[in-house]
Amino acid sequence: MSGFHASQCGFCTPGMCMSIFSSLVGADNSKRPQPPNGFSKLKVSEAEKAFSGNLCRCTGYRPIVDACKSFASDVDLEDLGLNIFWKKGDKKPDVGKLPSYTFGGGICTFPDFLRSEIKTLQQHLDDVNITTSKGSLYHPTLQNYTLCGGIFTFLDFLKSSLKYQRYHLNDANNTVSKDGWYHPTSIKQYYELINSTLFSECSVKVIVGNTSAGVYKDYDLYNKYIDIGGIPELSSIVRKAEGIEIGAAITISRCIEILEKESKHMSSPNGSVVFRKLADHMSKVASPFVRNTASLGGNIILAQKKPFPSDIATILLGAGSTVCIQVVEEQRHITLEEFLEQPPLDCTSLLLSIFIPHWILDSPTETSLVFQTYRAASRPLGNAISYVNSAFLGHVSFDESSGDHVLSNLHLAFGAYGTEHAIRARKVEKFLTGKLLTASNIHGAIQLLKETIVPMKGTSHPEYRISVAVGFLFSFLCVHVKGIADPGKTFSTSPDDSVDIIEHDSPLTSRQETISGDEYKPIGEPMKKYGVELQASGEAVYVDDIPAPKNCLHGEFIYSTQPLAFVKNITFKSSLSSQKIMAVVSAKDIPKEGQNIGSMSMFGDEPLFGDPITEFAGQALGVVIAETQRYADMAAKQVVVEYDIVDLKPPILTLEQAVQNNSYFNVPAVFYPKQVGDFSMGMAEADHKILSTEVKLASQYYFYMETQTALAIPDEDNTIVVYSSSQYPELAQTVIAKCLGIPLGNVRVITRRVGGGFGGKAYRSFPVATAAALCAYKLRCPVRMYLNRNTDMIMVGSRHPMKAHYSVGFKSDGKITALHLDLLIDAGISEDLSPIIPSGVISALKKYNWGALSFDIKLCKTNNTSKSSMRAPGDTQGSLIAEAIIEHVASVLSLDANCVREMNFHTYDSLLLFYPASAGEESTYTLHSIFNRLALTSSYRHRADTVKQFNICNKWRKRGISCVPLIFNVSPRSAPGRVSVLKDGSIVVQVGGIEIGQGLWTKVQQMTAFALGQLWPEGCEGLLERVRILQADTLNLIQSGVTGGSSTSESSCAATLQACKLLISRLNPIMNKLRLQSATVSWDNLISQASQENVNLSASVYWVPEQGSNSYLNYGAGISEVEIDLITGAITILKSDLVYDCGMSLNPAVDLGQIEGSFIQGVGFFIYEEHQTNSDGLVVSNSTWDYKIPSVDTIPKQFNVEVLNTGYHKNRVLSSKASGEPAVVLASSVHCALREAIRAARKDFSCSTEPAGTSPLIFQLNVPAPMTVVKELCGFDIVEKYLENLSAHESAS
Repeated sequence: MSGFHASQCGFCTPGMCMSIFSSLVGADNSKRPQPPNGFSKLKVSEAEKAFSGNLCRCTGYRPIVDACKSFASDVDLEDLGLNIFWKKGDKKPDVGKLPSYTFGGGICTFPDFLRSEIKTLQQHLDDVNITTSKGSLYHPTLQNYTLCGGIFTFLDFLKSSLKYQRYHLNDANNTVSKDGWYHPTSIKQYYELINSTLFSECSVKVIVGNTSAGVYKDYDLYNKYIDIGGIPELSSIVRKAEGIEIGAAITISRCIEILEKESKHMSSPNGSVVFRKLADHMSKVASPFVRNTASLGGNIILAQKKPFPSDIATILLGAGSTVCIQVVEEQRHITLEEFLEQPPLDCTSLLLSIFIPHWILDSPTETSLVFQTYRAASRPLGNAISYVNSAFLGHVSFDESSGDHVLSNLHLAFGAYGTEHAIRARKVEKFLTGKLLTASNIHGAIQLLKETIVPMKGTSHPEYRISVAVGFLFSFLCVHVKGIADPGKTFSTSPDDSVDIIEHDSPLTSRQETISGDEYKPIGEPMKKYGVELQASGEAVYVDDIPAPKNCLHGEFIYSTQPLAFVKNITFKSSLSSQKIMAVVSAKDIPKEGQNIGSMSMFGDEPLFGDPITEFAGQALGVVIAETQRYADMAAKQVVVEYDIVDLKPPILTLEQAVQNNSYFNVPAVFYPKQVGDFSMGMAEADHKILSTEVKLASQYYFYMETQTALAIPDEDNTIVVYSSSQYPELAQTVIAKCLGIPLGNVRVITRRVGGGFGGKAYRSFPVATAAALCAYKLRCPVRMYLNRNTDMIMVGSRHPMKAHYSVGFKSDGKITALHLDLLIDAGISEDLSPIIPSGVISALKKYNWGALSFDIKLCKTNNTSKSSMRAPGDTQGSLIAEAIIEHVASVLSLDANCVREMNFHTYDSLLLFYPASAGEESTYTLHSIFNRLALTSSYRHRADTVKQFNICNKWRKRGISCVPLIFNVSPRSAPGRVSVLKDGSIVVQVGGIEIGQGLWTKVQQMTAFALGQLWPEGCEGLLERVRILQADTLNLIQSGVTGGSSTSESSCAATLQACKLLISRLNPIMNKLRLQSATVSWDNLISQASQENVNLSASVYWVPEQGSNSYLNYGAGISEVEIDLITGAITILKSDLVYDCGMSLNPAVDLGQIEGSFIQGVGFFIYEEHQTNSDGLVVSNSTWDYKIPSVDTIPKQFNVEVLNTGYHKNRVLSSKASGEPAVVLASSVHCALREAIRAARKDFSCSTEPAGTSPLIFQLNVPAPMTVVKELCGFDIVEKYLENLSAHESAS
């Protein structure tokens, strides 16, 4: 991982390593041929699946895929991305340079204390004569497990052994443990337990894997648990003549293995198609971790008891499965359909097993079996629930008289569409049975289906779900009908094409081009990240990894669910969780010298608690304190808040309501962007005009991997130390001091590293740090707060939603003469940094020469959570608005959008007009050459022609391609730095910037080695290892400022360089004297002599950008090609090519990672991430269950990035440029390509979702644009229209 630059913030890296390791071991345990020495049996095509259940917000996944591919037996080493083992372009990369890999994973090593625990545990087990049935889930002896089997195997052993230890050491009946867990080993014991007096007044949960807790969160603690996984009947596997019976406690992963194995061993020539397709579908359910733990029966029980959108229940229903249930002393065998329709099961009934028929006939017949399963979900490889799922089974025969096919014995199952449970479409089955498969009969079946598939009230996207269900049935049936285009087939263009054809199911590939600089070594080299091995091994310490101090308590916020109300009273339900409450801290506990303040910026303050009025849903009302974080989290769920809205105006929750109520924040004149030219005159020059067209952009949650966290420890003399995961410790110190009413010097805030920030750990981190500090100050003991994902998503805030209306004038050739923009920005309840957002929007918009540009921007105050800066704040939205305008103009004129783009590129003179403070010298304006280079290297013109040809050849899949430019304004800020040399020659560096994954520490380390290298005998060789970067400490280094805006790395490097120069000026006289004695002076001798002569070996500076270097422009361009499935709306990003100007990169590997990661985060904003609230403004997309950031299976299939070295820039830090944020806006190329693909579909089906008389080729694609939106814009009724047209032809013929 470290060698492939596959770790940034590092918070997700240990999990990635474990997943990859598990996949390697799994592959090595297979019966595949032996791989070459040093490789695993893993295949390149499996690399992305190895960690499909893992999420990363930093890297964009590409380098992680390459790290995994490097183990694959069929890897082409030249295809691997940038790494430290060989240089790109080496003729024959040497596999020997890769770290050695021992086949089978090698021997895992564990800490001595863990070895001791295992040994002690094994001795306990050996003392007890334990025997198990053949079908038992548990294996208590170590001999059946080898530690080289992998992490997960070891954990399985440890888990099972602990269970057996509890069984056999604590109770004669082998069912009870001291911690409230019960483990029956037979059905009889289970019923004895539930009927005993032990459970009469207890809160009891019956579990196997307990993965349902990730879906339906526990709202209280349980004091009794019954683990039924040890009942042998639930873990049995019985092969029968008609199929296989699988115990309900068998995990989904094991079930997949069983089905795959049984399929291959069937007597049928092709095995059991039913088993094979069931296994394939199940592999897309949930994530590998969940499948390894969740039981097959648990999934079905959940689907029976709750409206759980289970894929497994649907596909087993379609396969004609039956179940065996135990009801007290009676066993019943019923169909799965009957089981799902029963009232919800209680603990008196046990699901024992599921029987799945294989449907293989003993003797040949004239009919053939057809079986297909389908799912529409936001992620192809799983880890996302289905909008709709289905499974269809039947027998098809050929009618010779008509030449058509006939279906019989049909099973048509549908689920997840907003139904209580999966169903069979009985009316449709009856209608189709025995009928000829023609277009008219399929159309009739679809009409019946639409009467059957009726989503429940409150179901999201109901029309989408119905339309996709129709599409699935159509896809299943059409393959048996003459003259119907099969949605499952893709027709490629001419095989003579010189451009590689990328399929939507192709494995991931990539290309990276970087140029390493030699002038300032080791600056400019793609060195691995500072401390990356600690991150990969899990040894890197984040705030929650800090060992809990003695008597440490834990806190969780109580938050409002109302947007505007008086808080009259706060009480708690009587529950087990409420009994764990040790204290509740609220506004009344703020010291009298302090203030109710939770955050602040230069524009205003925000209260810590809503008191006496809560102003938005999600506002903190208090903090619950308990002994553990879990207890605190559970206790907070027991809160009952009494609200009163008497005499209060209605809350303002929308931009329209803000306008109606004139609810605005002021944007200071210094932050309000400048208009350009005369709009009226520009419109008068126009040949064509587009008036008041709307673009909507929704919000985006930060989704850093490490949620907001802080640890506060009170100290002597009225002081406090706070460890905070923060991008701005200095201001956190100020907020805490104000809240507690103590001097700044009494508050020490420490930040070592941050597990991802993206702006969300700047001002939005203050309330957590302040609340923890207040609780610790009040209770006089350490308090830790670590927000769970739900609370974090609800309370923290997000990117600014916007609504824009544009009016634009343009010539017939596409030259734009004037643009006016009316922009509404939702700032939420407080200013935060919102007043700077208009400047970002307009700066991004100005990347084109609009002739004249005017705008009216209103910053709306609403009763929503405060919105704050998020990666490329304002620029991300402004860039999309600009592209929407360009493409609208191109559509009206029927011109190629790229021609319109280039027509409106800046000349250097117009660049000076639009960016007077940051345009720089003419030689630095590289956008034209970048855009041309990208078009050439990516074969854009030819690919565009190929896309057109593809769309002609394919009815149900369409492609689009688009290219967008980038101009991004960067403003470096002042920064402190201190470089100190210790007596032994070690070097410690402190800078104001925080390491949040952007490689700041790495660049500072390189800069230190470069600057001090002139005093090092070997240049800088070996000096890097001497450099240590220290954590941020507000009482150690002041005036640190905020880490953000993409410029903190270069500012910190500039400060480091300045401090090093100061040290060198002090050391040079000593060096000169020593050189009189010896030609070669070692570093250690130099420092020793300087120390003896009392030279100050610590240099502190405060770097301030010079006039002319406080603002500059970054340039880049991106091309993306996408493919959409018209049946489901599914989006595949086939290829993205980026070219980016980094100046002279300080570290090309770091900058490349930042570019890729920010691009993928932008893809999330523009396409996938739906940030949704309820009618009160409370965030409801508050977990990974319903908020989907990009995953490894949603990134571009081909991802190519070129980092340009554009030479000397006199006003830059060693000629470098920023890389952290700008590439986010290049992801708008995916959105634009998506618009082109949708336009191709609308053209083909002549559909329009716009008002009557509007061309179907002109439509608005808002942000985000997930598959539900794509399907809607392509048309919910396209299948019906297509069939109607075919039916008409049938009738005519």
